[in-house]
Amino acid sequence: MLDSKSMLVLKILANGSVGGSYKIFEASDIISALPKHYRTDSEGVRHILTHLERQDMISIKYDDDDTYCLAVLPYGLETLENERPNKKEKHKTTIIVVLSFLCAFLGAILGVIVTYYLIKVI
Repeated sequence: MLDSKSMLVLKILANGSVGGSYKIFEASDIISALPKHYRTDSEGVRHILTHLERQDMISIKYDDDDTYCLAVLPYGLETLENERPNKKEKHKTTIIVVLSFLCAFLGAILGVIVTYYLIKVI
């Protein structure tokens, strides 16, 4: 499981490389592509890239003074593809929870009304 910052870096790398071939990335380019609230320094990028390499999501051919030659591996691309449906599943889960609440609320109101009329008749 990846944290959100690692997932964003993986997306940046996947968008920058084509067909799983090696491409040269500068740490400053990766940092500038991150949203402002996820910005980090070059040491943070180094840690994220090392973590992604250990997870077999990327392959680093070499790194030299904040310049990296790397490729996104198939497992990294698969992780990105599997991450997208989670947003749809969360949306579906939210709809199901809201509909369940509404049905339970309407059922409780209907129960109170039926009980009121039964007590009134008896």
